[in-house]
Amino acid sequence: MRTGWRGAHIKAALLKAPATLALALATAWGTLALWFQLPSMPAVAAGLAWCAIGLAGTAALWLRRDRRFRAGAAVACAVAAVAMAAWWQSIRPSHDKAWADDVARLLDADVDGDRVTLRNVRNFDWQTEMRYTPRWETRQYDLAQLASADLILSYWMGPHIAHTLVSFGFADGRKLVFSLEIRKERHESFSALGGFFRRFEEVLVAADERDIVRTRSNARGEQVYLYRLRATPEQLRAVFLGYLAQAAQLRHTPAFYNTLTSNCTTVVFDLARQIAPGLPLDYRLLASGHFAEYAYDQGALTPGYPYRVLQQRGFINPRAQRADAAAFSRAIRAGIPGVPPDELR
Repeated sequence: MRTGWRGAHIKAALLKAPATLALALATAWGTLALWFQLPSMPAVAAGLAWCAIGLAGTAALWLRRDRRFRAGAAVACAVAAVAMAAWWQSIRPSHDKAWADDVARLLDADVDGDRVTLRNVRNFDWQTEMRYTPRWETRQYDLAQLASADLILSYWMGPHIAHTLVSFGFADGRKLVFSLEIRKERHESFSALGGFFRRFEEVLVAADERDIVRTRSNARGEQVYLYRLRATPEQLRAVFLGYLAQAAQLRHTPAFYNTLTSNCTTVVFDLARQIAPGLPLDYRLLASGHFAEYAYDQGALTPGYPYRVLQQRGFINPRAQRADAAAFSRAIRAGIPGVPPDELR
């Protein structure tokens, strides 16, 4: 009898364990969602109430005798879950906020055959991370002159996480970088955790390398690596136009940045899949600091070199910090495998 009693209790506990785990995860998720979406004091009050309901629901799972408490807790959990879901769905992204200067404008493009006109190309002059001269420009490009593309990774929080950028080169020597970024408000700072909870909108920035790369290597002191991508002219054109389509979509319909599913690396992967549908999913799409190694394994980087050599030669910081602003793009490519000598003159 004793053995049978223990077996029944173990079986009951195993049956309740998934529901307990689900309640714990829902309680944690809801608490973080409230924290990142509400002002501090309301977030604390709402978070405490949400936790109390979650604890009551967990206790009700394990109590055997008090049926009224169990029924009340079940009703409270159901009502709270419906209210939370309705509130969460009511949160909508917006273009109408007090944006930080470097993400204040949205890229706008007109494409007429090979001729592309871009408005709101960013070309700030960064003296320090906080001191800069704003400059937004209208530029024209000839897609028939697209000559190259480079993958750029900028490491800002250890070896496993990096910001991913793609820089397109034209035959006349000009470079244009695309970067999917969080669209910070003036009072905000980036939070990877907040990126899971609709804390930030996203924006596609088109910028000069002397702005968006130089500010990372020089003003912020991030560790920046550059790799030449293998791509045909048709592939370069397709990815470039893919970025413009993404910018047009964001301009028409604002969207939230998501640390997991919609970020600076996933946009590159999604565009690459349009020209190579068989690209596999990989953990390095999440651990973005290893994305260049993923690209190497897919044959997307300069062939004929071990990955370690490409990485070592791709580290641009010493050259970037010595370079004159006017010669920045040439200087950072010195010694990069796959970059032809005439591009450095």
